[in-house]
Amino acid sequence: MRKKTIEDYAELIYILQGKTGKVHTNDIASALDISPASVTEIFQKLSDEDYINYEKYSGVSLTSKGKKIAIETKRKHDTLKKFLMILGITEKTADEDACKIEHIVTPETMKRLTKFVEFVQKFKEEPRWLDNFEHFYKTGEYFECTPGDSKNCPVNEKRPS
Repeated sequence: MRKKTIEDYAELIYILQGKTGKVHTNDIASALDISPASVTEIFQKLSDEDYINYEKYSGVSLTSKGKKIAIETKRKHDTLKKFLMILGITEKTADEDACKIEHIVTPETMKRLTKFVEFVQKFKEEPRWLDNFEHFYKTGEYFECTPGDSKNCPVNEKRPS
């Protein structure tokens, strides 16, 4: 079974399990807009590989192996989504792109992105370099800055409280 499929199903089961307790074939089929028969086939494979506990008509739950993958995948997804939103991507697009990227990003890159997102969130009220990036993205223009020049260089200014 493909890693992406395992991660996607484990993550979705984890999310739905938190909302309803039990996750059924129709819950997954509805969320993914696929047939219940397709979900049943995947459930059987995930059960065979010890990612889920599956009993027909009773719903599924994650095994400890499946839960570990689900939590890690969700953590990557959330971090990637936040990173993309920091760049100014809409929430919907960031969510879609994070879902694709979470399966291919290397652990080294993910570690760096996680630290970057944590840093930006902690210091988001500090220098306005993100505002400068947004300006550059929209206009292609850089701010010309010299030390002590806050008029032409908003990166040196603090955001108003």
